[in-house]
Order: sequence, then structure tokens, then C-alpha cells
Amino acid sequence: MSVLPHVSVLSTQYLDQYCSSCAAPATEAGLKRCPRCKTVYYCNQACQNRDWAWHKHECSALQKWAASAPSQEVSVPGDAVRCLGRILWGSQKEGLDSNWAKEIRMMQSNRSSLQPSSFESHTHLAHSVVRYLGVSSPGELEPFGLRSAGDLVDLISRFTTNTFTLTSFSLTPIGICIAPTVAFANHSCDPNAVIVFPRASGTPTSREPLLNLIALRDIAAGKEVRIAYVDTTLPKRLRHKELKETYNFTCLCKLCIRALPVDPREALWCPKGCGGTCPLPTEEDNLSRCVKCKAVVTNVDAVLDAVRVGQEALDKATSLQFRDPAKAKQLTANIVPILTSAGLTPSSHPLLAMTHLHQELLIASLPSSLSQESLDEVIRTAAKYSAGLQGLLPKGHPVRAVALGELGKLLAVDEPAPPTDPPQAAKFPPSGPPRLKLAYESLVRAHEELLVGFGKANDGGHVGRDVRDAIVRLEKELGVWTTGIKNTLEDTILAQQSK
Repeated sequence: MSVLPHVSVLSTQYLDQYCSSCAAPATEAGLKRCPRCKTVYYCNQACQNRDWAWHKHECSALQKWAASAPSQEVSVPGDAVRCLGRILWGSQKEGLDSNWAKEIRMMQSNRSSLQPSSFESHTHLAHSVVRYLGVSSPGELEPFGLRSAGDLVDLISRFTTNTFTLTSFSLTPIGICIAPTVAFANHSCDPNAVIVFPRASGTPTSREPLLNLIALRDIAAGKEVRIAYVDTTLPKRLRHKELKETYNFTCLCKLCIRALPVDPREALWCPKGCGGTCPLPTEEDNLSRCVKCKAVVTNVDAVLDAVRVGQEALDKATSLQFRDPAKAKQLTANIVPILTSAGLTPSSHPLLAMTHLHQELLIASLPSSLSQESLDEVIRTAAKYSAGLQGLLPKGHPVRAVALGELGKLLAVDEPAPPTDPPQAAKFPPSGPPRLKLAYESLVRAHEELLVGFGKANDGGHVGRDVRDAIVRLEKELGVWTTGIKNTLEDTILAQQSK
């Protein structure tokens, strides 16, 4: 199933990196900025013209907002405000009695059961939307179909409950979107379907960003299609907290009600090194034993301290990722070893999330003159992240597939200064031909999973095409290497025979 969202907007930090019409990333030629608001960017004139019906109201609103902003940091409203603005202007454009507007109103609202923690954020968002629209009295909201403050709160509740993350073709979150039809899908922490934006080669630009609902496995007739509303790599307590605060329900899916000896999201390696795992201790239950050899975890306080510090550092590093990436990378570089030495497995929270963030920061900071040490560090980090996902997500899940593809592509990068010493069997990443062989195997596995996660009909999406091209290049490179070895052996044999 594929649909064009009713509305989509980019997050503020991506406004100059992606097209505000089709959400395509900037090319080498760059993007064209709107000459009036100087805030949104487009691929070309065609994208700008296509978006004008939406942007013409937004354009003046953005200019007025910037003119009254107290500082440059808040000169552009957040994506929620801009998305709600487009919804309201869209309702006017399409007509309040149009199917488009009716589908927006049909989305579920949790206004009657709002959590107290949501009151302040909803109130702030309502005031921001009113300011953005440029209205000064409740009566001025009627042309948008809002006849009372309650109607505005209803709209905001529908928005927060039914918003999807807009991602790039490689799953980077770049904004938000509203797609009422797909919003009817219910949640499961073990979903049988996912939402992706593959950017398939046959999709015209006018149909982008095209949201695809992809089945991860066969779904029997009459069975419900379920997606995940939250990050399913998080432990149950964090998933439930987010679901309760945002969607006001407690998940009772199989993953949540099934009692596991050890949840890989909250696991420690056996303190005796038998290869088994132990459940992560908590303040309430600090007795933890290895499920394999029954060894008891004795350094409970150290583990709890490491997890607490790790969560605080993850929150801080995430907030600094774009504002101060150097400081964020320093944080992740310091905390990952602490969590690892505390015994957390690669799939455990917050180690998995911290490893992923560290990988992103390392890649973003790679120097133009790549060193062997910096390349190998990124590869080791990517391998740990990919390994952590293997035990959490099913084969074919797009997050797992993309991580495996990224690892394969990193392994395929030419080594700046390969070691001259004899190769060590236990060394990772390997060097020379074994490295290329591992890259090839990783990319082949990734391509198989991408065909599932992004759809076989989409050829695995943009990422699938990139990985397929990388496989072809490696096959040629490995073929040249194999031919070279064969020729060398033949020359050696002939030389020996001629003696």
C-alpha cells in the first residue's frame, strides 16, 4: 500500500538540505531557496510551482514569524506548528466539506483523556499555531473549521496522535507527515508491517514523498495489519511510558505480555564469561543470575550507575548532535566503553542507542584525508550496532537491513594504509581480500533484507539500488583479484617447470 501524505513538513535543521515539496535530498547543484521567505528550499522550479498552493499562505506567515522572533534561534517555527498550519490552510484550499478535510477530522482524538503531562505542551502548541496563522480572536479561526478553543485542542490531539515520522530513503528522520488512511493501523511492539519512504525508481517526483506500508511477513486474511508507534528496540518500560503519554494506552501485544528469561534490550553478559546472559538488575529487583550457568551478578550498584549515567549522556549527546557535534562525539566516545565494561550486551539500552549515535557522529566527522584508524573505528562501531539489532528485529526489518548495508559499504571503502604485518585471525576488521569478502557477504545479506523491508516491487528502494550497485562493483574487484592470484600461481608453476 502506498499513499501520498495529506501534509508533510521538514524539521527545521533539514529545511536547507531537502526539498520542501518532494523531500528529495540536495544534489551537487544544490537547492533553490524561496526568494520571499528565504526559509524553504526546492529541487527546481517544478517542485516550487507544485508546492505553491500550500506555500503561498505559509510564505507570508514565515516572514511575519521571523520578523517578530526575539532571536535567530527561534526565527523559524517548529515542524509541528508548520504542519498544523498546512493542515488548516489545506482544509481551506480543499474545502471544509471535502473528503480531504473529512479524513483529517476522522483521525482519532485523545482530547478527553489527555495525560496531565500533555497539558502544557498542547497549550503552548495552540498559542503558537494561533500566532502563526496571524489571528487575534477565536472568531477568526472559523474559516479553518475551528469554532471554539476545544476544536483547536481536538485538532492538536489528532495531530499528535496520528503523526508519522517523515524519513529519508535511508531512514534518517527529516520531518513529520499526516496520512489519515494509514493512521488507522494499530500498534504492536512486534509489528507485522512498517512505514517507509523508499523513493522507488519508478515513482514520479510529483508523487513524492510517497509513504509505503510494507508487510514484513505474510499476513493471513482477516488478520490486523499492525505497525510500531514507538522505537521497538527500547525496553518495555520506556515503550509503555511513551505510548501512555502520547497515545494514552498500555500495549498488550505478545512481546509485552510474554515473560522472557532475559529481554535482550535489558541484558548483561554472564559475569563468569560462560557466554550466557543475565537480566539487567533494577532498584526494585537487584538479584540477577545468568540463565545458563546461574552465576550471580555481584557488581549491581556499578551496573545501575553505568546505566543511569549512560541514559543521561545519551539524552545530552542527542540534544547536542547538531548544535555541538564535537562535544556530542566526545560524550559518546567516553560512555560507550563504560557501558561495555559494565557488561551490557550490544542490544541493551542505552548501549545500542549510544552506539548508533556514536556511529553517526563518527561518519559525520570523517576527515577528507581518511586514515586507516578512523575508518576502522567507524567499521567496528557499525558492526557492534548491526550485531545489536540482529537479536531485536526480525530479518527484513528496514532498520536492520540499512544498518547491515552501511556496514558492508564501510568495509568496501578502499583502505588508506592497510597493515603490512601478517593478518591476525582474531583482528577486526580484517584487511585485504578477507575484508572485501566480508563486505561482499554483508552487502548480499543486506540486499536480501532490503527487498523485504522496502518492498520487492520497489527493488529495495533507493538504498536497495545503492547496495546492488556496490555488490556489482565488489564482484568485479574480487574477480580481478581472483584472476590475479590465478595468473600468479600459473606463472610460478611455469617458472618451476622451466628450471
